[in-house]
Amino acid sequence: MNTNLDGLSPREVWEKFAEIARVPRPSRHEEAIRAYLVAEARTHGIACTVDDAGNVILRKPATPGMESRKGIILQAHMDMVPQKNGDKRFDFTKDPIEVRVDGEWVRADGTTLGADNGIGVAAILAVMESEDVVHGPLEALITATEETGMDGARGLKGGMLDGEILVNLDSETEGELYVGCAGGLDASVRMTYREDIVPEGYKAFWIAVGGLKGGHSGIDIHLGRGNANRILFRLLRKCERECGLRLASVDGGGLRNAIPREATATVVVPDAVSDVFRTLAAGLESVLKEEFRGVDDAVTVRITDARRPDSLIDPQSQRQLIRAVRGCPDGVIRMNPSMPGLVQTSSNLARVTAGSGEILVHCLLRSSLDSEKADLGDRIAGVFELAGAEVALEGGYDGWNPNPDSPILHTMIASYESLFGRRPVVTAIHAGLECGIIGTNYPALDMISFGPTILHPHSPDEKVNVASVGRFWQYLLATLRNVPFRS
Repeated sequence: MNTNLDGLSPREVWEKFAEIARVPRPSRHEEAIRAYLVAEARTHGIACTVDDAGNVILRKPATPGMESRKGIILQAHMDMVPQKNGDKRFDFTKDPIEVRVDGEWVRADGTTLGADNGIGVAAILAVMESEDVVHGPLEALITATEETGMDGARGLKGGMLDGEILVNLDSETEGELYVGCAGGLDASVRMTYREDIVPEGYKAFWIAVGGLKGGHSGIDIHLGRGNANRILFRLLRKCERECGLRLASVDGGGLRNAIPREATATVVVPDAVSDVFRTLAAGLESVLKEEFRGVDDAVTVRITDARRPDSLIDPQSQRQLIRAVRGCPDGVIRMNPSMPGLVQTSSNLARVTAGSGEILVHCLLRSSLDSEKADLGDRIAGVFELAGAEVALEGGYDGWNPNPDSPILHTMIASYESLFGRRPVVTAIHAGLECGIIGTNYPALDMISFGPTILHPHSPDEKVNVASVGRFWQYLLATLRNVPFRS
């Protein structure tokens, strides 16, 4: 693979993306990328503000002859999802992303690439720093901490932006225009347990579920990929019932918006049935390979000897935990009846941990209908409350409702047809875009979202299509040229 992006077109976008990839920027560790953005603005004489939420706002006057156009706001987020393969040594807070050109794609070496949303930020900087791009009054909003709670968008105050149109550059299928998105809700579960001593005559094992593709819990949730937490607890339930398994600790999944790729547990089983336990685990792996054939073929369930744990979860708490996780809704809950292929409501069983007397479970719920989102939260709360847990439903944000009469939508449809000879797909997305939240304080904004083709965001398989970035850039320039006049 070629590690040099210099030969790619459009040069101005790829140069900026290469710079951004060298700046560490996992969510909640955005100091370096924010400093980079401010320095770029200062170097190129661009007006720059950093607000109380850590968002960076850039401003540039209209090019001559474009002063009477509506003000446009280009919007993207500065952070990225830090996911890596288990055998990859990498510190997202310090190390630059190792970018590779792989044929028609750009990807990273064993980590997330950060094209989500680094390509959007790169395009914004290329526009703001250019002396040739034609545009009306222009602002850029580069938000903080989007991936772990949309904190920047939530913290954006009214009165900070002047534009009338917001163009979000965080979509991931070129040729599609997004005019709506799902809202979200976090379900946070907490249980406590009594620590038991490990009885004599038990052997300790470490269970590791892995080899899964994972992915974005909004964009990829409909693909039927394996959830490592669900698989782990499927095995725990079976082995609890058939060979008296006792559970010491669990560490499954990671980020709330990433489908869990790996999950581990430390367990003990009676010496006399340790071979039965191994057989059950091997049998489940074979079953899973058949169930996920063509979807997650590399799924593994590994059993290795472990050091005797210091304590175990008490039997009642173990039963309650295993049954509650097994019963927790996960994956696609309902498809949209009026837009074929679009998920309407889903849940991601993102994180399960148990140790030192405490159990934590985290789910991210999404829906384009607030009523279904609330109902799903109530269902999940009911499952875990029956297990004696405390459940908090929090961090909710509204979806973004489509506006079929949007002036920028009609303008961009015409621009796409003129450029590429076909009509773009107009749709909504099940992932959460910041448009819905930003629209809370800016209800008059005319909003739309588009971007290049990015596959498997939020996983180490993330990659961006080179040719689609070229078309994305052409389309962005045409959009800026054709922004409607002020009424």
